[in-house]
Amino acid sequence: MDMDMELKSFIKVWVLAITCLCYCYYVAARLPKGTLRLLSILPVIYIFIVLPTNLTSPNLCGPTAFFLAWLANFKLLLFSFDQAPLSPLPPKLFHFISLACLPIQLKQKTHVHTNPSPHFMPRSLLLAIKTFVLVLLFHIYSYRQFMHPYVILVLYCLHVYLHVELVLAISAVPARALFGFEIEPQFNEPYLATSLQDFWGRRWNLMVTSILRPTVYYPVHQFSKRLFGPTWASLPAVIATFWVSGLMHEVIYFYLTRVSPTWEVTWFFILHGICVAIEVVLKKVVKDRWQLHRAISGPLAVTFAGVTAFWLFFPQITRNRVDEQVIRECSILLNFIKHKVSSFFIA
Repeated sequence: MDMDMELKSFIKVWVLAITCLCYCYYVAARLPKGTLRLLSILPVIYIFIVLPTNLTSPNLCGPTAFFLAWLANFKLLLFSFDQAPLSPLPPKLFHFISLACLPIQLKQKTHVHTNPSPHFMPRSLLLAIKTFVLVLLFHIYSYRQFMHPYVILVLYCLHVYLHVELVLAISAVPARALFGFEIEPQFNEPYLATSLQDFWGRRWNLMVTSILRPTVYYPVHQFSKRLFGPTWASLPAVIATFWVSGLMHEVIYFYLTRVSPTWEVTWFFILHGICVAIEVVLKKVVKDRWQLHRAISGPLAVTFAGVTAFWLFFPQITRNRVDEQVIRECSILLNFIKHKVSSFFIA
């Protein structure tokens, strides 16, 4: 893969994406909400689905697919019907572009978000430590041939968490630095989860949670209330939300592998959706009469997520050697940075 050509393609993709969002801001936003605005935005949604196919590097294609084909498209669907986060229309174009294609959610003064865990150290220091651990992982990968496959998969679980959190944090920097946006946390220390519901709903990749609630969970919940009543309406809504998340991960996996879907990652999320629904039922039945201590339920939830990831989440990645390509590209980048830093101090 020619990295110069890949970077040029990456720039072209994002120039076209920003151009499309300018059209949405100046043209589509002037149309009445509903079907007419949706029809005007459908070509943009199609373009955002196609754009990631122009990239082959997983480190560029993966985030681009996530930001455009998933987050931006779902936000534009909500925008068609005058719903947040793009409505009401931001006063400035670049605010609109940032909200549309970056993994950010603005803090609302009247909005009570999930209670973030109190940090035992400043967030910037915590991110620095996570960056160091991620860099350390790339050095450990040099000895993969001496490791048991299960040990490698454990490292991959840690890698996915650190890599995704750091990519999202870096992507949010322009919105914080240029516009002074106050942003909701993107992750909330998922290793401290007390249950699967806590892990997925309040800790892991909260940008996905924030976009799936208005696009999938709330509509299905409203419909289910008429069929099952308010007590159990959350169950089909939870499963539907995880199903859609699985399908979108399947789409991203297609961009990364360029092979036909095997649906393993979709079943990963369906399984977790069913388990979260069961957890919701059990909490309704037993209420406060009995519950596992968080010192037990937390490790059980995180372990279950890891074990099922070994089974269903990673096979499509490892089978198509995407993991090796990610490690190779990141190692090249780290060596380049190391060389530049060394040259700077020598000079």
